Amino acid sequence: MSTPRDRIERALRQGFRLLNRLMVLLWRLGLGPSLSLTPTITGRYLVLTHTGRKSGLPRRTPLNYAWIDGTIYVTAGFGPVSDWYRNLLAHPQVEIWLPDGRRAARAEELPDSHPQRLALLREVLKGSGFATMLAGINPYTFSDARLARASRFYRLIAITPGEELRGPGGPGDLAWVWWPVAGGALAISALARRLRLSRVDRPGI
Repeated sequence: MSTPRDRIERALRQGFRLLNRLMVLLWRLGLGPSLSLTPTITGRYLVLTHTGRKSGLPRRTPLNYAWIDGTIYVTAGFGPVSDWYRNLLAHPQVEIWLPDGRRAARAEELPDSHPQRLALLREVLKGSGFATMLAGINPYTFSDARLARASRFYRLIAITPGEELRGPGGPGDLAWVWWPVAGGALAISALARRLRLSRVDRPGI
């Protein structure tokens, strides 16, 4: 029988799943870098492309991150049940979309015994904006002991960026959508302006 906590966590996961789809779409439309403009509020984002452990198909997941000394750190806030986390354990070769480009990368989980785990996790949570606050965690004020208790189920992943990738299938692959939208908006604006001018030019009006 599920507990109230289980139901809340399930609702949060469903909500984040819908939000993730929207955020991936924004990246594909070329708006991904703008999501990280206010990291303390909205968060700092990348998109992780990983391989489904059962399907073998590419999957995309937006994640908050911290970039420290050449390594990118992310966390699975829902613990080991996260699909993307289980996928990269099976297939550690991944692809990441960052505000400054697209790279091949390799992912590796850091064990709980890692001496810098808590400090690194704190930095990731600082880059998670409102999502961390929704989870009831304040990485700016929590003591190490309190943060360790609150994040005991979190998994910390280190991602080592590799070569820059180019070609189709990367961020901005749907940016062309903006051209017909912008063209349509300009056409409507021009038509509305012409109608206004024609009304002004009519005698007796």
